[in-house]
Amino acid sequence: MRLRRKNADFRLADVAQQVVGGFLLAGPFVVTEEVWTLAADMGAANAALTALVVAGIGYGALYEADTNRDAEDEQDVAGVPVRFVTLMIVAFGSVVVLAVLFDAPDTFVSENGAVAFAGVTFKAITVGAVFSVVGAATADSVL
Repeated sequence: MRLRRKNADFRLADVAQQVVGGFLLAGPFVVTEEVWTLAADMGAANAALTALVVAGIGYGALYEADTNRDAEDEQDVAGVPVRFVTLMIVAFGSVVVLAVLFDAPDTFVSENGAVAFAGVTFKAITVGAVFSVVGAATADSVL
């Protein structure tokens, strides 16, 4: 990890802001039957593209929409800004945590077999992450 500029510090408080925003917007989508129905009908390519959209939204919100922040000035790991890495962890992780806590996969997934069950769950997580990343990135940028 390296730090290029003193004012580019990334603190635990920034992660906490991401977590609050990510959980806030993920919650309603984790418990919505339509999300799980959509996920069941999505293909693997749709899920992969959705995950890329989540990354694009996150990067854009952090570094393109916020003119006071530059990815080049941030702490990084292997060239990827730490703030962006934590944003992705929060965006997808908050949906996973809520889905497990609410037992959403067992409630909404009707597919039999572990692979099909996991596939639908993964696809639902990518859909929920679209909304979670908006909340997480907004909270990080505004607060």
